Parts: sequence; structure tokens; C-alpha cells
Amino acid sequence: MNADEERQFREFVAARSRSLLHTAYLLTGDWEQGRDLLQTALASTARRWSKLRDREQPEIYVRRALYHAQVDRFRLLSWGRETVTDTLPDQLSARVDWADTVVQRQDIMAALRRLPKRQRAVIVLRYFEDRPDHEIATILGVAQGTVRSQTHKALASLRTTLAGAGPSSSSSTASGRGVIA
Repeated sequence: MNADEERQFREFVAARSRSLLHTAYLLTGDWEQGRDLLQTALASTARRWSKLRDREQPEIYVRRALYHAQVDRFRLLSWGRETVTDTLPDQLSARVDWADTVVQRQDIMAALRRLPKRQRAVIVLRYFEDRPDHEIATILGVAQGTVRSQTHKALASLRTTLAGAGPSSSSSTASGRGVIA
């Protein structure tokens, strides 16, 4: 990478890192893991920066690297470290008095964590980043029909999960649907 390319890359990172970190957090459900994921994706992008043909849209390349790195991390972690269960290990106690928005966020994030990686990526791109089907398909490297079918499956799963979140979040279920559907 020459000095001009390095300057362009640094400017890109400075301008877009906040948005990219938010996406990484939504994919992982954890800020520290999100930072690690973003660093992995940016390191991969830096190595290929001089070969990127379309300098007008490097963000699509980085986002694609984010999603693929998350899938790779999940594959590595799934070798005995994480176990998917029907219930969360930490249940909220009745004495906790959080604001409704915090409870809603926790319910939505927990429901997102339960989704398969591709479905989570589609939901994050569509509803949190407001991207159209064709752009999501390009980022994930799938057909637009796959984007639509994964969205349908993910929304059905989220509705079921959020509907069963319990009486403490009955108001968050309706609000959660409005955010996602």
C-alpha cells in the first residue's frame, strides 16, 4: 500500500468506523467482540485496499468482510464452547426496575442472538441499517430471493420469541415488532 492509498484507507476508517462498529455489535451482541470483529474485517480490507477496484464503495467490501468474519468466528466457537438453549441462563428478577426501553433492547438483542447467523445478518442490514434487498444480497453474496426468504424466517422466529418473552416485557413485544417488522 503506497502513502496515498494508506491515507485513503485511514480517511475511510475515520469516517465509517462508528457505523461499522455498531453493525459489528449487532452481529455479535457484545461490544468487545464487535470491536475484535471490526478489527479483523478492517485488517482484511487493508491487505486488499490497493486491489479494490471500486473506491467509491469500499464500505460494501468491509461489511461483507464483517459478516463473513462473524460466520467464521461462529464456526470456530461452535466447537464445544457455546450451547444454544431454549432459555436464557440469566433471568430478570421481578425486583429489577429498568426503563421499558432498556428491557425492549435486551429482549430484541436476546432474540437476535438466537437467530442463525445469516438470518441475523439480513435483519441487521434491513432493519437496523435500512438497506434494500439488492444491496443486502450483494453484501452477503446471495440471491435476492434468499434475502427475502431469510427475512421471512427470521421475522417469524423473532415474533415467536418476543411473544414468549414473558409478562414483564408484554409492552416490549408490540414495540419490538414495530421496530423489526
